[in-house]
Amino acid sequence: MDKFVTLWQSTSLPHFELGQIIMMLVGCGLLYLAIAKKFEPLLLFPIGFGAILTNIPLAGFSEVGGLLHYVYYVGIDTGVFPLLIFMGVGAMTDFGALIANPRVLLLGAAAQFGIFATLFGAIALNVMPGFEFSLQDASAIAIIGGADGPTAIFLASKLAPELLGAIAVAAYSYMALVPIIQPPIMKLLTTEAERKIEMAQLRDVSKLEKILFPLAVLLLTILFLPTATPLVGMFCFGNLMKECGVVDRLSKTAQNELINIVTIFLGLAVGSRLSAEKFLTLETLGILALGAVAFGIGTAAGVIMAKILGRFSSTNINPLIGAAGVSAVPMAARVVNKVGLEANPHNFLLMHAMGPNVAGVLGSAVAAGILLALVG
Repeated sequence: MDKFVTLWQSTSLPHFELGQIIMMLVGCGLLYLAIAKKFEPLLLFPIGFGAILTNIPLAGFSEVGGLLHYVYYVGIDTGVFPLLIFMGVGAMTDFGALIANPRVLLLGAAAQFGIFATLFGAIALNVMPGFEFSLQDASAIAIIGGADGPTAIFLASKLAPELLGAIAVAAYSYMALVPIIQPPIMKLLTTEAERKIEMAQLRDVSKLEKILFPLAVLLLTILFLPTATPLVGMFCFGNLMKECGVVDRLSKTAQNELINIVTIFLGLAVGSRLSAEKFLTLETLGILALGAVAFGIGTAAGVIMAKILGRFSSTNINPLIGAAGVSAVPMAARVVNKVGLEANPHNFLLMHAMGPNVAGVLGSAVAAGILLALVG
């Protein structure tokens, strides 16, 4: 009889708690969104599977000695994985649209307004019972408004590691929901006539300009905001590898093999933070709600800034491109193009939207640097 009891106790069944079952169902939900709905599958898939693994009783995946424990320590706790992701994204990014129309930097900057609005929103939540967000917590939560997963993970690992799971899931969930969240806001803030505006073709950008641009961005960051140089520096490094034309093998590795490997382990490491005791809290619901508000404010601020620019510009500016100021690359730009085509079948805004989209990546990295400098 004792042997049967020992055998029973060695299985997971008698050790399951309700919270663990709920979190495993959450992991299955993320897998469903990734596989069936194709919402950010490259990240929601490993995050969802990591959530399942970390909530298995007795498995020890996230405990000292477990695989996910060391993956998290090596890649997230040190901040290495988000930086490698930024290098890969930089290697895949074309600054041409931004260089050809540098005014759209303002659109990327305006879209970051959601970050700082959410910072005050998170602090304001402390008046409600059950919420105790410190200034560091609020800063980490606020970066969700930039719709930039690697930046959100990087800042959360530095300021609020205990909230990293909820922040990462919120950031990537809202990135995945860009095609659902953004169009209603864009249509609410623009008229049919504004959405039909056609923009002039962008000028050709020389190779020399594309080589000098990441170096100039890095120099300005070093001089004025050194705390942002880890993110901006790796982004510019990856972009310069692509544009210089002499290290194609390195550039292709950063764009493909390296970023794919890092993405797998980044997702699993984030999933390892989705244990029941860390995720099933009132604060998590607050983070998810604040993330939605932040993303909506960022989208609206970008559209409004584009309308203001259009008033003072000698050339036509379609205000829809302001919505691409959030750094969900390139999904936000594709959504802008889709909404523009719905209003005018001859209105191709993709390249115009890529300018503020890339500016949004830089803007969220700069915002992270500012928050890190102020409260880190």
